Amino acid sequence: MLTTEGHIKMQDGVRLFFEKVGNGPQTIVILNGFTLFDDFKYLQEGRTVVSLDLRNRGRSDFIEDASKLQLGIQQDIDDMDAVRRHFGIQRLNLIGHSYAGLIVILYAIKYSSHVDRIVQLGPTPPDASKQYPANLMNSDATFHEFFAKVGELEKIRASEEPKAFCKKFWSLLRPLYVANPADADKIHWDRCDLPTELNLMNYYLRSILPSMQRVSLTPEEIGVVKSPVLTIHGTKDRSAPYGGGREWALLLPNARLLTIEGVAHAPWIESPDEVLGPIQTFFDGSWPDRAQKVETL
Repeated sequence: MLTTEGHIKMQDGVRLFFEKVGNGPQTIVILNGFTLFDDFKYLQEGRTVVSLDLRNRGRSDFIEDASKLQLGIQQDIDDMDAVRRHFGIQRLNLIGHSYAGLIVILYAIKYSSHVDRIVQLGPTPPDASKQYPANLMNSDATFHEFFAKVGELEKIRASEEPKAFCKKFWSLLRPLYVANPADADKIHWDRCDLPTELNLMNYYLRSILPSMQRVSLTPEEIGVVKSPVLTIHGTKDRSAPYGGGREWALLLPNARLLTIEGVAHAPWIESPDEVLGPIQTFFDGSWPDRAQKVETL
């Protein structure tokens, strides 16, 4: 099926890049689709699938004006609603991975009447500062080795051409995202050819992370989200602790957790049969068989 693409201009002039495939009545929006779209286009049968690159990410505009980035993920929430209105969509279905797994819930809190179903993939926890017990996170040798090697790499940043440095950084980052080192080469998220991704760490540290750390959700706020939420989390996730996935499924009023044993931050890549089919089932209107209600952390 033909894919269309283009840019949508926000109120402050920033353009967000999108790709769109399918023409069905149910619309699924995939956040930061430049990393996910190819893997989730299979959902287009009978649906419309929109891939959206968030502000200053992917093929959206590279922003040098700090005033347009200062709100971090809170700006992403309003940008998403501008995109919804652009396409004339009444109710969205959402897929968010990693920190975008937090954004989809924040969107559902602010714009609850416009959300149908939500999938979180390896989401950032509700409280970014929370420390979980050792059995609910994966601070293993690979985790510690990554930070040691990045520290060494930083020492040569000034002498490296930016694209070359970006590629070296991603060569260290890929193994962090998978439990099985053999799967590391399946991670194709670096996009060092894009100015947004070439400058990602600066944006993440100055805007995204501080805005995540300012999030403090009350039970009443989380209780606003009545939409069904399927949280999918690998037990070996080093980047977003498995305990965070359990906590989302515990706190959200209509959520279930699909636990994927022995995988890390990219469960659909490491264990596609356990992830892709259940997501299809969920968007068809049913809970996957293995998705469980969470009663305790």
